[in-house]
Amino acid sequence: MQICFILPAPADAVSGGHAYDRRMIGALAGAGHEVHTIGLAGRHPFADAAAEAAARAAFAAMAEGTLAVIDGMCLPAFAPIAEAFARRRVVGLIHHPTALEPGESAAAREALRAIERQLYGTLPRIIVTSAETARQLGAEFAVAEERITIVEPGTAPAPRSPGSGGPDCALLALGMLIARKGHDVLLRALARLPDLDWRLTIAGSDAREPGHAPELAALAAELNIAGRVRFAGELRDAALEEAWRGADIFALAPWWEGYGMAIAEALKRGVPLAITGGGAAGALVPPEAGVVAPPGDVATLSKGLRRMIFDADLRRTMAQAAFAAGTRLPSWESQCSRFLAALD
Repeated sequence: MQICFILPAPADAVSGGHAYDRRMIGALAGAGHEVHTIGLAGRHPFADAAAEAAARAAFAAMAEGTLAVIDGMCLPAFAPIAEAFARRRVVGLIHHPTALEPGESAAAREALRAIERQLYGTLPRIIVTSAETARQLGAEFAVAEERITIVEPGTAPAPRSPGSGGPDCALLALGMLIARKGHDVLLRALARLPDLDWRLTIAGSDAREPGHAPELAALAAELNIAGRVRFAGELRDAALEEAWRGADIFALAPWWEGYGMAIAEALKRGVPLAITGGGAAGALVPPEAGVVAPPGDVATLSKGLRRMIFDADLRRTMAQAAFAAGTRLPSWESQCSRFLAALD
């Protein structure tokens, strides 16, 4: 089978969605399929002219009979040529509806929601990464259940994190510097804890919303916590492994997660969590493994963080529960097999 994955550029980014795509691309290639990847230029998901032109070029470049797997983040760029879906073999890979991305006006998001509703209706098959996303596509976008296949991400084997071992509590937040990830909510929650010893590393790319990173840095300064917060950029390989090894708490405050691969990895590594439960994120975390606050709830998240930062014994108990939960997560091997079956 000839398969072309169409992703937002750059195709080698390390965000959760890209990591999922890369795993499935590798599994398909390993199974003997001919797999190509196109990194779609332009702005996503609020597609600009460059994105729409790249979408047309992507379809034009594909050989007849190729199965196109289109990542949902760049799916809106195909709106002007949606009628072509009926003439091609197309699968939509939806991590979450992109109309949920903050950072634009309510009117712009509603326009994007209408585009997604139209596009989802034209896709013969859709793969989603969580039961919550499947539920939302049915309830809010009128997608028939029989057209949806749920293939959650897998988790790779990983060493258990020993933690920082230091006198202060090291918090790690992994996620792109975009409004949906709620880094501002986390900063505000931590700013309420000036009497505790903590430090925060925020690791993630600022490429998707370039203006958001300076806003976060300015907010940290305004809250008088800039000296405790490190913006590490996008970490890979040894640097990412070092960050995980030294983490005492994984903290993230997303407004929405289609699944939450970084959250799953924290469980796999036995790192206790303090998060907000936007979308599917909260369902991953057992109550004994951390605290889950409602999205945007600074006060509740801050109270949970206070307990965890103050009480090292509580963190150790939560870490054990997190590690136990991580052992129950599916492997990439099993999930890749399910993905392959969904394409047949």
